[in-house]
Amino acid sequence: MAGVLTREELRASGAVAAPAPAPSRRAWPPRPTGVRAGIFGIGGALPEQVVTNHDLAQRLDTSDEWIVRRTGIRERRHLDTGGSLAALAARAAELALADAGCEAHDIDHVIVSTITPDRVTPGLAPDVALRIGALGAAAVDVSAACAGFIYGLDHAAALVESGRARSVLVIGAEALSRIVDHEDRSTAVLFADGAGAVLVAGGDLDIGCGGFELHSDGAAADLLYANMDERVLRMQGSEVYRHAVARMVQATAAALERAGVRVEDVDLFVAHQANRRIIDAAAAELGVDPSRVYVNVDRVANTSSASIPLALWMAEQEGRLHPGDTVAMAAFGAGFVWGAGVVRWKERVHVCA
Repeated sequence: MAGVLTREELRASGAVAAPAPAPSRRAWPPRPTGVRAGIFGIGGALPEQVVTNHDLAQRLDTSDEWIVRRTGIRERRHLDTGGSLAALAARAAELALADAGCEAHDIDHVIVSTITPDRVTPGLAPDVALRIGALGAAAVDVSAACAGFIYGLDHAAALVESGRARSVLVIGAEALSRIVDHEDRSTAVLFADGAGAVLVAGGDLDIGCGGFELHSDGAAADLLYANMDERVLRMQGSEVYRHAVARMVQATAAALERAGVRVEDVDLFVAHQANRRIIDAAAAELGVDPSRVYVNVDRVANTSSASIPLALWMAEQEGRLHPGDTVAMAAFGAGFVWGAGVVRWKERVHVCA
């Protein structure tokens, strides 16, 4: 891919933060030898309203060329004023259920990752469960910013593999247009709205949801945040960039090792779609072939926790993702929180009980 720097060039330029020492912690227990969790269905949903770079240039000191050169973004989707994020999330969830051949009554847990729910309380998950007909299912919101989907997927896999659930819906849903300063060109061009969902269940799988690596660093919270009083995103972009690349690379390498997978065996690398330069830098640092890197940030921009499930959904629709493929995922977000995971995509057909 033209213009992509090598790992050595990235390090020499100083664009990538030096990898931090691996966090000290106890070793994880071995995975169960019986039922393993896997992904069996995928769905996504985007608002109808398209906001192009040219639209933003009408009211901001920016241009299509400026935005594309720095971020790779060409357009994004916004919910209409007063639009329901729960409805968007439910649409993605229903597609994931249909894709897996399951019904809403098969679902034991609904996990929704979001930082932009329709109301302060109750959370988004109970509303989504109601809308799809998963009556009585456990329902909970997870708040881990852009890494929230990977956190939710790890939690879902743990529920299934521990025997506490049979089927879990994991949904990433965001309406970031609600918390963006639309007069700040450094952030208004970046963030957007969308929802993606996966159906997680158990089976006799080889890898399934194979390896996860999750971390945090609260000392860096002031580099990307939204306060309770102002309620708009503020970000020190260059510092976030440096941390994002280094931490996603470190977590992905650890997740691959945990899953027993080599970089060259990865069929598709799906990083959080925050910025094209971040995605390319992380892939180069890991040594992933550019042909195996999926990018849709140009069309959907940064949708936070909806980013990865939307990318998986679109990659499958475009013929870039097939049953049996090995997928490496990585995300980094406010907190700081970050993580990575390795999955074998739709390793077998799921039959709902």
